[in-house]
Amino acid sequence: MAAVGISQAQADASVGDGQRGGGPGRGRSDGGTPRPGGSRRWRAGTIALVAVMCAVCAVMLYPFWFMINTSFKTQQQFDGAPGHSVASWSKLVDAIPVGRELLNSVLVCVLAIIVILAVSSLAGFAFAKLKYRFATLVFLGIVSAMLIPIQSIMIPAYVNLAKLHLVTGYTAAVFMYAALGTPFATFLMTTYFRSLPDELVEAAVVDGCGYFKTFTRIALPLAGPALVTVTVLQFIQIWDDLLVGLLFLQDPVQRPITVGLAVLASGRTTDVPVLMAGSIVSALPAIVVYLIFQRRLVSGLTAGVTK
Repeated sequence: MAAVGISQAQADASVGDGQRGGGPGRGRSDGGTPRPGGSRRWRAGTIALVAVMCAVCAVMLYPFWFMINTSFKTQQQFDGAPGHSVASWSKLVDAIPVGRELLNSVLVCVLAIIVILAVSSLAGFAFAKLKYRFATLVFLGIVSAMLIPIQSIMIPAYVNLAKLHLVTGYTAAVFMYAALGTPFATFLMTTYFRSLPDELVEAAVVDGCGYFKTFTRIALPLAGPALVTVTVLQFIQIWDDLLVGLLFLQDPVQRPITVGLAVLASGRTTDVPVLMAGSIVSALPAIVVYLIFQRRLVSGLTAGVTK
């Protein structure tokens, strides 16, 4: 009987030690099998996240589906008649000069982006690597220009450019887009150049390179991701803009595709399928550019966050 009592006491003690030490009586949290309750919560959270993402994706993609589906209909089919047709695409080509307006949009985008890249890269390098009085104040002044609404400066800018006789061509639109895009581009380029080591610039200057050669031969080649980011963002913004083109590019020979679509929709009656076909033509270049450069776009936006 005594031996049986001792054995029972040892068994009870071992069971108690096992429960306190994370034995089979309890769920293990130190690399063992996960608890069933935690696994169920993780699975439920994943399902909820996927459901939310699918809902957001559906909301974002539905307008594109509506445009594509409607563009392959006539106005009668859009009003309820069954079937699809490509007649809206032929009507679009007859209504506006699509090819010429696309070329006008490309020309304005390229010229404005060249000006933006030239000014913002030079200014960004100066703000990041050159030390001079009131540099921070000037930089804050340029960045604060992003807070100014475009509508508040459009009419004064038009009046000033008209006095200089610059509103009869592409020059006024290019200057306006450059002025609107340079503050953000300067901020982005400054942030990127600040991530470059100061020792790199100092070594180049000591070796006989001036600051301009250091910029062109060392800093600018290393700023590829930031330059791509500025190019893509400014291309999308300029390509999709309507207000500047509507005000400064009123000549039918010079108007971009967005202004052409606005003219197409300004009639007494609007052919919705034709307008949707034009919207696809207008939106497709910006989408293609984004899809091609999306990886470099993300790397350029995150560059300079850490030094």
